[in-house]
Amino acid sequence: MSRALLVSVVAFLAWTGSAAGATGILAVGDFGVGGTTERAMGTAMRTFESTHPADLLVTLGDNDYTESPDAFHSNWVASFGWRTAAGVAVAGTLGNHDIRVNGGRYEFDELNMPRAYYTRTVGNVQFFILNSNSVKTTQTTWLKNALAGSTAIWKIVVYHHPAWTCGGYRSNAAVVRYWVPLFERYHVDLSLSGHDHNYQRFAVRRGVRYLVHGGGGQHLYPIEPCPSSYPRRIFARAVHGFLYLRASDTVLRGASVTRAGNVIDRFSIYP
Repeated sequence: MSRALLVSVVAFLAWTGSAAGATGILAVGDFGVGGTTERAMGTAMRTFESTHPADLLVTLGDNDYTESPDAFHSNWVASFGWRTAAGVAVAGTLGNHDIRVNGGRYEFDELNMPRAYYTRTVGNVQFFILNSNSVKTTQTTWLKNALAGSTAIWKIVVYHHPAWTCGGYRSNAAVVRYWVPLFERYHVDLSLSGHDHNYQRFAVRRGVRYLVHGGGGQHLYPIEPCPSSYPRRIFARAVHGFLYLRASDTVLRGASVTRAGNVIDRFSIYP
């Protein structure tokens, strides 16, 4: 490890504070390309997790670009099989590539998914994992009831197609119309999405923070200007990497980390 990177890691550890009593989360999107590229991302996350403990790895969709159940299994084990020994659980989210074979059901067992949308509580964080490939009344009703009934300190929604993004894609109209009002009404703290192959962090919009990270391994999309109607974008970069979150009862801290292990953006959320 270079001296500059060591200083960066030490500073980040000081900023996040002690891991005792906190929930650690890794998140990666659009990573399922297979081969040396996917294995490199898995290795980068394994190295980072060895000094930044995580309880859960959340995928942000497009877990498998090969669209082959056998290839997906082999690539996942080769790239992320380390997490079992590390004690890192997994919660998967379906992207548009994942549903092309049997609706993505072949990924359910590997990614510990009971169905295409569900909740998962880890420590003081409750995740509401959604299937943005099909924003229908049944799922929206389920989401409303699940959010309304939650007593978690931290509420994080996870889905593939972003509410707000300005790169290779723009805002997903169905997500904005049907889900964003529920995020706001029921005090969601953080929204995580993939799909756009870059990293973007937006300003708080009616209490909700929106992050996009689809830089898990697929080719990158350039950063574009946002329409004036969007929340203000605070930070954006076309970069391969992943997210790290750590939630105590009093603060949720997060960072965007490159595949090389450098922290390029940090943020803090208070309940």
